[in-house]
Amino acid sequence: MESPLDAPRFAEELVAGWASLRSDDGHGVNHGILALGGRKDTPAANSSPLGLGAWGVDVVETPDPDAFLEGIQWEQLKVGRPADGVFEVLYKPL
Repeated sequence: MESPLDAPRFAEELVAGWASLRSDDGHGVNHGILALGGRKDTPAANSSPLGLGAWGVDVVETPDPDAFLEGIQWEQLKVGRPADGVFEVLYKPL
């Protein structure tokens, strides 16, 4: 997907859209929805679809966002990355 928005703002739109889709389909939005993004700052492997400077964003729906982030060691994954090269967006149900 491509967007004229910057990656973090686009991620906000993704999680809001996913929550809206779930609600419109009659499903409760009782899980957290995460968008975790990272910019490709090193040359990609030949098989990678991401070019240098491109963003990869994963969208995850989970009943326990904190446990999910801990389970993938998100804080450790961010260490050493530029502050503007990684982000997370969280939608929590009301």
